[in-house]
Amino acid sequence: MSQSAGSQPPQIKSRLGAILRATSGNFLEQFDFFLFGFYATAIAKAFFPSEDEAAALLNTFGVFWLGALMRPIGAIVLGAYIDRIGRRRGLIVTLAIMAVGTVVIAVCPTYATIGVAAPVIVLIGRLLQGFSAGVELGGVSVYLAEISTPGNRGFYTSFQSSSQQVAIFVASILGFVLSEAMPAATVAAWGWRIPFFVGCLIVPVIFVLRRTLEETPAFLAMKKHPTASEVFASALANWRIVLLGMMIAVLTTTTFYFVTVYTPTFGRTVLKLSGQDALLVTLLVAVTNFIWNPVGGALSDRIGRKPVLLAIAALSFTTAYPALHWLVADPTFGKMLAVEMMFSFYFGVYSGTMLGCLVEIVPAHVRTTCFSLAFALAAGLFGTFTPYASTWLIQRTGDKASPAYWLMCAATLGIIAALTVYRGGRTIETREALAQ
Repeated sequence: MSQSAGSQPPQIKSRLGAILRATSGNFLEQFDFFLFGFYATAIAKAFFPSEDEAAALLNTFGVFWLGALMRPIGAIVLGAYIDRIGRRRGLIVTLAIMAVGTVVIAVCPTYATIGVAAPVIVLIGRLLQGFSAGVELGGVSVYLAEISTPGNRGFYTSFQSSSQQVAIFVASILGFVLSEAMPAATVAAWGWRIPFFVGCLIVPVIFVLRRTLEETPAFLAMKKHPTASEVFASALANWRIVLLGMMIAVLTTTTFYFVTVYTPTFGRTVLKLSGQDALLVTLLVAVTNFIWNPVGGALSDRIGRKPVLLAIAALSFTTAYPALHWLVADPTFGKMLAVEMMFSFYFGVYSGTMLGCLVEIVPAHVRTTCFSLAFALAAGLFGTFTPYASTWLIQRTGDKASPAYWLMCAATLGIIAALTVYRGGRTIETREALAQ
């Protein structure tokens, strides 16, 4: 299905321009998606009121997670669509769906105004966001991989994750400015909606950028594009690769959601630091994440994916609990920043490597579907569950460092999957191709 046509397909005119257009939409989608986690405490009070703050927070993170469970569905449905009609058109559709979900959350009245309808409407908004995000990350990663120059696939695909860090940075800046300009009570009452409205205002600009995207030469070179039923059948037939891809991606998603979405809540409610301190740490983490992602991608292009994946996973497993235990024993801004910088290094280098790995091990003709499904399962079942799991672990064990157990579990899955995928020095895709 993926054989090249006889005629040479048109080449991308400007790779830098293509990267910026593709990742600009990814920036907006992740900006909107992660605002929900940043303002979890305020959203809990607005839509999930409870006398027990922990219960309200668990309800909010539960909705955050339920939205993420739509990711695998979006990966299959929208992934099949993109593999059939093209990367460019598919990325425009995902942007439209995310925009609708964001508007729904931004304008939804509070529980005090319309009662139980409020959390239901918010949940619908989250489901739309999750459905879109399920294929957005995979679609952008595949697009970047297919326009990359020889020997630089890891470096190119790493900019998918780097664009997310720009989104986190902008969201953190807005949050920090709001916390300085408004009393905490005002932010909790209605100020948290402002960043959502900012996201809505950016939508038209991103639509214009995405409409000028060029289709990838790799997609245009395909003689035959699979139908939706063929995509579904192929994804099912390659379930083992999808499962291993999910296991490899788990460490990326859990660490990312821990250092970005959960950090503001962890800093305020667990470590009892100021909201400004927690947001400042998140902001600085976004900067270092942006730096480490292309470093990881470029490094894995030079020395291989396997050694980088195994080294970072092993470091994460051995240092997660000691680092968090040191932090919670005597919380300070400096110690929280140091621990988050460590996790940022792990996330960035691992993520930059993982994206290149995932693109390479999935079948080319259903690349978007299989990549998106593997990543969506990792994010839906593990990554976006991280805030809930961390809150639950602390509540059940009384150990403020217990979220480390969740990160250690993710690292273990990564080690097992990397050893399996690269067994004998070849990827699973290469071994299966040779066996045919």
